[in-house]
Amino acid sequence: MTADRDASLVQRCLDGDGRAFESLVRVYEKVLFNVALRMTNDREDARDITQTVFLKAWRHLGTYDRRHKFFSWIYRILMNETLNALARRRPSEPLDERLVAREPWPDERAHELQVREQVHGALMTLTPEDRELIVLRHLLHHGYEEIAELKGVPARTVKSRLYTARQRLSHALRARGVHAS
Repeated sequence: MTADRDASLVQRCLDGDGRAFESLVRVYEKVLFNVALRMTNDREDARDITQTVFLKAWRHLGTYDRRHKFFSWIYRILMNETLNALARRRPSEPLDERLVAREPWPDERAHELQVREQVHGALMTLTPEDRELIVLRHLLHHGYEEIAELKGVPARTVKSRLYTARQRLSHALRARGVHAS
């Protein structure tokens, strides 16, 4: 069970076992990086944020409350760092959707890439809060209860906010000429 494994690793870290923290990094690095990337749309920012999150987690591991999942705790650190990075960021121009891949793609792959870029571009027009909900539910496949725990709100609130976020994403996609098929 991941909760038991995480609790054991955290205890080993607190007892001075640096390798245990390396294990926590291996377990959560990819998912945290992917969330940061989806939120910032910048690989370097996502790498920096992920590193900062693990540094802060290491420094403040003693404050982790074992009554909650370790992922919930480190995820909150990630979201705080991500939102701070977005707030510090200077306004930037959106990517030109007409950019093509460097290598030629077969027709099917090119269409898939174009749709993916349009969806990603539409996702980036959402507020960070809406984007976070979409990423958690549809890209990381978390359930409503799990998202509720991560966000510290009731599951009904998650469902309501996610419904609104989906509506906004749908509107942004229609504005880009993408229609459900």
